[in-house]
Amino acid sequence: MADLFERHQALLERAVKALHEREFWAPFPEIPSGKIYGETARAEGDAAYTALLGQAFDLPGHPKSRRLGAEVSPFGPDLGITYPAADAATLIAAAKAAAPALAAASPRQRVGVCLEILTRLNRISFLLANATMHTTGQAFAMAFQAGGPHAQDRGLEAVAMAWDEMTRFATSARWEKPQGKAAPIVLEKHWTLVPAGVALTIGCNTFPTWNSYPGIFASLATGNPVIVKPHPAAILPLAITVQIARAALAEAGLPADAVLLAVDERGAEITTQLATDPAVKLIDYTGSNAFGSWLRANATQAQVFTEEAGVNTITIGGTDDFAGMCANLAFSLALYSGQMCTAPQNIYVPQTGIETDQGHKSFDEVAEGIAAAIDALLADPARAAGVCGAIANPATQDRLQQARGFGRVIRDTAAAGEGRTGSPLLLAVTSEDPVAEAECFGPITFLVATRDADEGIALASGLAAQKGAITAALYDTDEARINRAIAAFAGAGVNLSINLTGNIYVNQSAAFSDFHVTGANPAGNASLTDTAFVATRFRRAMWRRPVAH
Repeated sequence: MADLFERHQALLERAVKALHEREFWAPFPEIPSGKIYGETARAEGDAAYTALLGQAFDLPGHPKSRRLGAEVSPFGPDLGITYPAADAATLIAAAKAAAPALAAASPRQRVGVCLEILTRLNRISFLLANATMHTTGQAFAMAFQAGGPHAQDRGLEAVAMAWDEMTRFATSARWEKPQGKAAPIVLEKHWTLVPAGVALTIGCNTFPTWNSYPGIFASLATGNPVIVKPHPAAILPLAITVQIARAALAEAGLPADAVLLAVDERGAEITTQLATDPAVKLIDYTGSNAFGSWLRANATQAQVFTEEAGVNTITIGGTDDFAGMCANLAFSLALYSGQMCTAPQNIYVPQTGIETDQGHKSFDEVAEGIAAAIDALLADPARAAGVCGAIANPATQDRLQQARGFGRVIRDTAAAGEGRTGSPLLLAVTSEDPVAEAECFGPITFLVATRDADEGIALASGLAAQKGAITAALYDTDEARINRAIAAFAGAGVNLSINLTGNIYVNQSAAFSDFHVTGANPAGNASLTDTAFVATRFRRAMWRRPVAH
């Protein structure tokens, strides 16, 4: 096991350095290129995915009482894959049985095997891309990045943060207290890292690996066995992850049951049973506010880390690049049909318009400029399909159709490729309209007319503080107002992007640099990945005794 740490030590040291510097660093290449991953990698990934369809997914030695699985690609076909399934009590018992050996392993051993798992996952990024694409509806390029390298980056970030925390202090010390003329008191002191207990990671439908890897790897590195509970519609990416992890653990001499898969089906979920079991001490959850609130109220024995829903906003006070602003917003709104937790929903525009490099633009001209930029972006059908992907959940498509009646239609939604699709719907409303005060998940955007830009900032930051937000953006040329906005959004606990144009978007969150979610508003109580995200996954227990004279 020590060999795994040594094998990947340079990667770990560079990751820790990146954590502290917060500059650009991407350990796992995001480009699906044969020059990087091998000329046959894409074909092999396609073949590996096809070979899984209609088959029983293999997890050697995994607890099993039956097989479950009913995944349907948002692009059309059934996957037909079944997975080993067991009840909550059986999974908990298996995790508890694996816990002592995992806890007894040194931080070097656990971190070494985590790094090995991540590098193995990176090698099968094309398989993970196909699995992500056909369970979430992401187009292939995005599925490759978000389901593969970007998720792996976030997993490595969690491992590096865990290593940094576990090795922050000495593990032993000679403690000598002077006693004046008497002999000093001399003690030897030793500190043992004590894992919190069984960890539960509850995955989401839209980003099963990206959102789950930080919790999985933070828990595993700190010695906590992990039960991975995928969304019933997006099991495959996490099943592959569990398969790779279990194999690496076993080869390293650690129990494979340190990572388990909890498969269930709609209407017969076992999440609540797992979450409230006394042995479960850590829960990582991505999903709705309603279930997040349920977890906090009922899983009281566990430390709960959540990323929940919020209302992300953009406030426009002015711009010196109107075309660039509209193009940037068009991509942010269209990307993955607005199904990203970072996607903007409300755009606040003064009802009297704004000043731009093209002269004064009225509210309607701003709205029409954004709509025209979306039309231009999606004019080519192939590009539209690649940007928008498909809609993961039928309920999101139903919401999109219903939303047409929520305001004045600036741009109507339309099909954007094969399967369940929908391009951005733009609606104009007033600042008094309550429809824009709640999350409306999917490709639905409200252009909200405000008295002026300052009211837009106040409404956006107030909504973040009250309902939660993961991102906020501002376009403005008034430095005094920009500074007021910085203070307002910081006070609301939301990350702010200012005057983004070109190939950087408010949706994007960079591992090793951006702290994803602040944990300071109702959109989530944890940040990926700060010190607090890993520090409570273990404790330090001391033993001491006098030094023999």
